Amino acid sequence: MAESKSIQQWHVSEPYLETHCSLGEGPFYEPATNTLRFVDIIKQQLHTVSLTDGPDSLKTLQFSEAVTVTADIEGRDPQDAVLIGAKQGLAVLDRKTGTYEYVTKFAQEGAERIRSNDGVVDPNGRFWLGTMTDFGLGPFQPEGSLYRFTHNTPAARTRSGLTIPNSVGFSPDSRTMYFTHSSAREVFAWDYDPADGSVSNERVFYRHVGPGEPDGFRVDTEGNLWHAVYGESRVLKLNPQGELVGEVKIPTRNATCCDLVGGGELVITTAGDDEGEGESKRLGGAVFRVHVGAEGTPRFAFKLQ
Repeated sequence: MAESKSIQQWHVSEPYLETHCSLGEGPFYEPATNTLRFVDIIKQQLHTVSLTDGPDSLKTLQFSEAVTVTADIEGRDPQDAVLIGAKQGLAVLDRKTGTYEYVTKFAQEGAERIRSNDGVVDPNGRFWLGTMTDFGLGPFQPEGSLYRFTHNTPAARTRSGLTIPNSVGFSPDSRTMYFTHSSAREVFAWDYDPADGSVSNERVFYRHVGPGEPDGFRVDTEGNLWHAVYGESRVLKLNPQGELVGEVKIPTRNATCCDLVGGGELVITTAGDDEGEGESKRLGGAVFRVHVGAEGTPRFAFKLQ
């Protein structure tokens, strides 16, 4: 780690996994087994790797439609079953068989044009999930939404007219909810009520200036957001006031998302860079791992029952 212009800097030169994902996303750390799972949205795959056993332990499930994000389910062993965001909504995946069953679907006009994107479980077991134009349907349109899913009730659309809705996260005290709208290059913050899931006092927490777009993020136990920037070969460390206080540089352009794993390490997923050159093109879609000395806030599990 080196200091430059009063911000912390980390540099990663070699990948942890050369997965060559077309669109690696959704890294999710499972502390009980010290494993990491992540998806490739374009190749329609879910990857799992043991951080204890190393890269040779990588296993892959193949699907017939996009799987975009995963979450644990309350009362279920994540080695057996997890919640997934898929093309049509939320589903429960049997990790032993690779099959899944939808538990709720998007209820909006033109649903065949959209797919899920990023999302997260909130402190009371609800799932927040964004939707956007699916691949192969022309340029992305402002037809996406942000939904809140609660078991046994219809999905609540909390925001519409979005183009690329991305990560959702919560402050360590669960009183602030963050949401990234990538195409607008903005990260929003709301006051959040864990009891009923309501949000208020919307404000722009961070506005990105640069050629890239803020993509996925993870909140640490001190309230910092570790935010991947697609197109700029880096992950930003933003303090609770929305100020840039650090960055992690990687050798390929398209950082997509990150998670904090055991021992204070940051894991970063990336997308392919077929139009790039040199190392960026060669390492596009790889997974990187770097020690940053931060721990992620506890994950919440979806209340399916």
